Amino acid sequence: PAALPRAPLGFTDVNLNSRNTYEVSRRRSAPEHLPHGGTAPAEPAPPPQEPAERARQRVGIAGAGSSFAEFFTRNFFTKRTKELKPAVQSAPGWKLFGKVPPRENLPKDSKIIQQEYEARTGRMYKPPPSSARRKNIEFEPLSTTALILEDRPANLPAKSVEEALRHRQEYDEMVAEAKKREIKEAHKRKKIMRERFKQEENIASAMVIWVNEILPNWEGMRATRRVRELWWQGLPPSVRGKVWSLAVGNELNITPELYEIFLSRAKERWKSFSETSSENDTEDAGASVADREASLELIKLDISRTFPSLYIFQKGGPYHDLLHSVLGAYTCYRPDVGYVQGMSFIAAVLILNLEEADAFIAFANLLNKPCQLAFFRVDHSMMLKYFAAFEVFFEENLPKLFLHFKSYSLTPDIYLIDWIFTLYSKSLPLDLACRVWDVFCRDGEEFLFRTGLGILRLYEDILLQMDFIHIAQFLTKLPEDITSEKLFSCIAAIQMQNSNKKWAQVFASLMKDNKEGDKNHSPAPKS
Repeated sequence: PAALPRAPLGFTDVNLNSRNTYEVSRRRSAPEHLPHGGTAPAEPAPPPQEPAERARQRVGIAGAGSSFAEFFTRNFFTKRTKELKPAVQSAPGWKLFGKVPPRENLPKDSKIIQQEYEARTGRMYKPPPSSARRKNIEFEPLSTTALILEDRPANLPAKSVEEALRHRQEYDEMVAEAKKREIKEAHKRKKIMRERFKQEENIASAMVIWVNEILPNWEGMRATRRVRELWWQGLPPSVRGKVWSLAVGNELNITPELYEIFLSRAKERWKSFSETSSENDTEDAGASVADREASLELIKLDISRTFPSLYIFQKGGPYHDLLHSVLGAYTCYRPDVGYVQGMSFIAAVLILNLEEADAFIAFANLLNKPCQLAFFRVDHSMMLKYFAAFEVFFEENLPKLFLHFKSYSLTPDIYLIDWIFTLYSKSLPLDLACRVWDVFCRDGEEFLFRTGLGILRLYEDILLQMDFIHIAQFLTKLPEDITSEKLFSCIAAIQMQNSNKKWAQVFASLMKDNKEGDKNHSPAPKS
């Protein structure tokens, strides 16, 4: 037979879409099927409409110079086009070279997965209890926990049946817990709303009684049992400022005109202070603590730190200048007391409930009370008497906690000073602090210390588990979720009576003992 003609010389074509990286193909350079009696047919020229990329893939050197030019100008590896042919489906797994073909990830029904699992392991799958199953789609957790139900990407090993079932069970449990939390929070919100509506109805009905019956006949009704019980429940916000002013009184006989006089003096001091601030900088460096507290600069600093969450007393707020005026006028009115840190909170609460002049009158008379005057003038001997009286009722009402505090040598001044200086307006939520103020205006200084014992009673179980540092930190910054109902129920349980002696009698006996002690320790007169 005639010898077969040699195929035209060609180059190997590298196929990157094959399973192995260097799978050699000569499909275009050498013929696969030859006729029985003839030469190989000439390779047809590419049609004019054929893309240039595909035309370059037809490898050959026929054509002399043009073929060599084409060889040197083209890339050795063919570029991958955007439109790839679908790869042949094969069993999933890892491959050392080449592209991993995508596998079909058809979602399986949970019953099919369960049947496969039981057939493979021979064990029966126990479904979660009915309470843990999803019933309502609105409780689906909107988080990444739902990803455990997704199949893995194609380049990772598939989940086993056991793993898929375990993930399903874990997901159902998470959904059930989320549903329980959502239902619990919904009930809690409904309860809060019901209590709020009930409280608003009580306030509205109480306001009518206060406006129409009590305030017109204040002197005759203020001490009656009905008014005291209504007072304990909290004053309506619309009459709170008026009742506070009447309860505090005006023993100092301050008039709005007197307030304007001291306010003008304070403004003159501010003006002179701003003009000579550079000269006073060196003098203030050696000033005492009392002088610095009385300075107007400290007032400016404290105003910015007064109820910062409200943003109404800070610079630019609607009550910033008003609070500055009341505090500045007081420093001119009582230079012997001056300004002490904590006063800004008391003045701010009064400004929120009273007009400017009325707030100053109530502020000056309130700080003139014996307890407030002792603390703001830092009268150590009087402060120790108040602490001693507090401990008498502390031991009477909370003996276990009293001994726990004693074991750590934790004295009342560590937590009481901040409470008394600000009348709880810094330590408690503002609405709760106002309710404490309501009864304080009714009962006087005794209620301040009774409120302190109520707070200790409320958190007694927690405080018994703490040491000195944690107790001090806890009482300095009380939890924000404290409610008036819980606190006032604990305050009501505190008995301000010791050996048939009330607060005033216990405090008077301590004062008497102190005077007798001073006489015994006084030096004998010289002859």
